[in-house]
Amino acid sequence: MAASGVESIHLIDFDTVDLSNLHRQTYFKTTDIGLPKAQVLAQYITHINPWVNISYQTTAIDIQNIRHIIRPYDIVVDCTDHLTSKYLINDICVILGKPLVYGSLHKFDGYVASFNLLEENQSYSANLRDAFPKIPKKRLPNCSEVGTLNPIVGLIGMLQANEVIKLAAGIGKPLKNALLIYNTQDNSQMTVKLSAKTDKAKIQKIFDKENYTTINCSTQNTNLLITVNELKQQLETNINHIQIISMIDDINYPLPFRVDFKTSLNQIQEKPPKLDPNKTTVIVCLRGISSYKATQFLLNTHPNQKILSLKNGISNY
Repeated sequence: MAASGVESIHLIDFDTVDLSNLHRQTYFKTTDIGLPKAQVLAQYITHINPWVNISYQTTAIDIQNIRHIIRPYDIVVDCTDHLTSKYLINDICVILGKPLVYGSLHKFDGYVASFNLLEENQSYSANLRDAFPKIPKKRLPNCSEVGTLNPIVGLIGMLQANEVIKLAAGIGKPLKNALLIYNTQDNSQMTVKLSAKTDKAKIQKIFDKENYTTINCSTQNTNLLITVNELKQQLETNINHIQIISMIDDINYPLPFRVDFKTSLNQIQEKPPKLDPNKTTVIVCLRGISSYKATQFLLNTHPNQKILSLKNGISNY
């Protein structure tokens, strides 16, 4: 978008660059690890086009700040990987009448759409809730946790940029009232037609009731966490009193310690495992998000058990 001459771009990302990002977020380098993603990308963009008015923030969006943040902008581009964030972005765009260029990934599939476009009769085209009406009750893993084929990230990003340029220039036919699904395994694609049924009034009622809670590391209770250094110390001095549960899907992912058993968040919620009451249970996942959710759930069923989540996940080990 910057190379095409989009005049003003504002970036929002609370995360920092991690080694696990580099295979799919190719503007980052190993020397950027630990730096704020938004800051690194802003600098990258200025090298492509110094005439772009680029700004950024490292504060995560939430229900309190999102209205103020996106109000000044003409087009919103959703590149997030958390479902609650996607619904929050969609709903506020409907309420404020903002076009939303949507992108999403899952393993080998990518999804693109241009939501909430103003029609000639002053109504608006379909939005995310016309495709998927409700936020799933069970948390689904994001691309960092479940994995995704790295080229599709670039493909979907380019398709989103293409939609933005079409909307900004008033050319072509945007993905309106439609959801494009692209599969990288066989290079197939299909377009699902959508009907605009969930209007502003319905979205406003949802917005007033929904809290759009997304668990991230900044909102976790430190009493439920164990740091990497603390876990290492426990493994060296008290290994017989530690029980480790892995929630990592990749069976080939190298772990620096033994694991008592492997499971998933859905399995834990459907059939909670039996825990040794004489041991401290430590739950690990890649980023420390699913493991924290599992820790909260298990503490409800095992209130007298000591259960901890590995802070920031095994990728920080």
